[in-house]
Amino acid sequence: MLAPILSALGDAAAAFDEAHPGFSGVRRPVHVVYGGADRFKADTAAKLGGLAAKAFSARMPDAEALARVTGMDSALALRVRPRVAAKLAGTAVEDFRIDFEDGYGPRRDAEEDAHAHGAALETAEGLKRASLPPFLGLRVKALSREHAVRAARTLDVYLSTLLAATRGDLPANFVVTLPKVAFPEQVLALADLLERIERGHALQAGTIKIELMLETPQALVSPDGAVAPRILVAAARGRCVSMHLGPFDMTASLEVDAGAQRLDHPANAWALRLAAAALGGTGVALCDGPVAILPLGEDPAAVDAALGLHYRQVRRALSEGVHRGWDLHPAQLPTRYAALYAHYLENLDAAATRLKRFLDGAAKAVSAGTVFDDAATGQGLLNFFLRGLECGALTPEEAAASGLTKEDLALKSFAHILARRV
Repeated sequence: MLAPILSALGDAAAAFDEAHPGFSGVRRPVHVVYGGADRFKADTAAKLGGLAAKAFSARMPDAEALARVTGMDSALALRVRPRVAAKLAGTAVEDFRIDFEDGYGPRRDAEEDAHAHGAALETAEGLKRASLPPFLGLRVKALSREHAVRAARTLDVYLSTLLAATRGDLPANFVVTLPKVAFPEQVLALADLLERIERGHALQAGTIKIELMLETPQALVSPDGAVAPRILVAAARGRCVSMHLGPFDMTASLEVDAGAQRLDHPANAWALRLAAAALGGTGVALCDGPVAILPLGEDPAAVDAALGLHYRQVRRALSEGVHRGWDLHPAQLPTRYAALYAHYLENLDAAATRLKRFLDGAAKAVSAGTVFDDAATGQGLLNFFLRGLECGALTPEEAAASGLTKEDLALKSFAHILARRV
């Protein structure tokens, strides 16, 4: 009598699990840097890293200065500063977006064609030199009435040129970012374009991934009142890996006056929370927007104020569960990593203690033949260490204090760690 009910419940649970795979353990960048396509070169990431290191030395030459600019505790600054310096000397730029939209502006067709062709050749050269960042992509113009033809052409010119120059190779973790999404047909169209390009160049289907930008109210709530982010992700047909907040377009669309627009405006907080709820457990990552007040000018106090603002906004995002954001200027990279590293180091001891207790308790429960039903919390604690290690905030020795071994970390799954230990 119960069999049909339990069978239907089992089918529903299987469908739910398929739609909510959770964190895959695949590395994710902690930021993205945008730059105009006309200025992109094979060594852009290295140059930005050099500028970031120079700015760090100039404005935060020691732990005392780092503490003053960011407001962090002096003892914490002593631990954070050498790690930031090491990061800037290594992979300072984790993700870069070759921009054909706001960071590029309107151009004549022949000019944009030339820049798409040139950016593709520079990408190919960077691939040859191994000088590209670990994550790379381009942002096309919106697939609107006004710009759809231009966006499709730029995408085709860039990818066709790149694939011809590399004999079919794409950079690792390559994505196409679609701005100002308002309805799912725009996402469907981009997926169709990418599918056609993949077929034409003998690429495996689904190779080129998609990022969607949250910049319009319609990207949050559909005309029939449904929560839109999940619908838009579905329209990408498995290609969507992340959604990025466009804070100034979003607030402008919600009729917030220009003088009141800011990254942490309540409208932007609401947009991120809605998207987080809609996409929770799907594996689609969220990315915070940029801090528009840049550390520029001759006034040291103004530069430090801009750096301090950037640091605080990164810390705010981390406290809200958003582990990635935009950087618009190389001087923001030091405060990005300072905020990240301070976050992980401040929370390290508590997280290590909790995870150690979780691992011990879960192993005992499984050994006793009972069900351990809090694996999601355990995975969240494990993710803290995985992210901290990937971005350079934590060392393997610090992770080991939680009871994690190198073999555990390689599994990247709390459930698999338990299975291995029992």
